[in-house]
Amino acid sequence: MMKGEKIMGELSKLPNIGEKLEAQLGEVGIHTIEALKKVGSKQAWLDIRAIDSSACINRLCALEGAIQETRWHNLSSEVKVQLKEFYNSVKEI
Repeated sequence: MMKGEKIMGELSKLPNIGEKLEAQLGEVGIHTIEALKKVGSKQAWLDIRAIDSSACINRLCALEGAIQETRWHNLSSEVKVQLKEFYNSVKEI
């Protein structure tokens, strides 16, 4: 392993989860795929937003896509609408 090289964990094996998002999930206590699925995308996103106010709708969709093991662009229209409604309902809080 080279100096400065980061060790990517199991969450980065999911679609949409890169180094930054995996690190944020770790910061909020989510370290495994099972834990992410148990917490759910909405709660995981709320937890991340508590430590990073720049967390946007795309990050929420990325989390849901990871849980469904698909690229977030491929989420169903219904899921995207639900996520957008959730995002709009909490973004001002």
